[in-house]
Amino acid sequence: MNDDLSTTKWFKSTHSETSANCVEVAWLEQGRVGIRDSKTPTGPALTFAPADWDAFIASTQDGDLNHS
Repeated sequence: MNDDLSTTKWFKSTHSETSANCVEVAWLEQGRVGIRDSKTPTGPALTFAPADWDAFIASTQDGDLNHS
């Protein structure tokens, strides 16, 4: 699916500093989620289907993505 992200409203965590480079998130149509690097706002973005985003969040909360 090709999402048109030209008018998307992006946000980052309220825990981020204003000038800090962070990951930005956007809520898209049909429950999809976009993420991008705040350093390159015109660069590429990843988009996730709702179930894929939920699985990613669950994995981060469970610590499955931690490197030991």
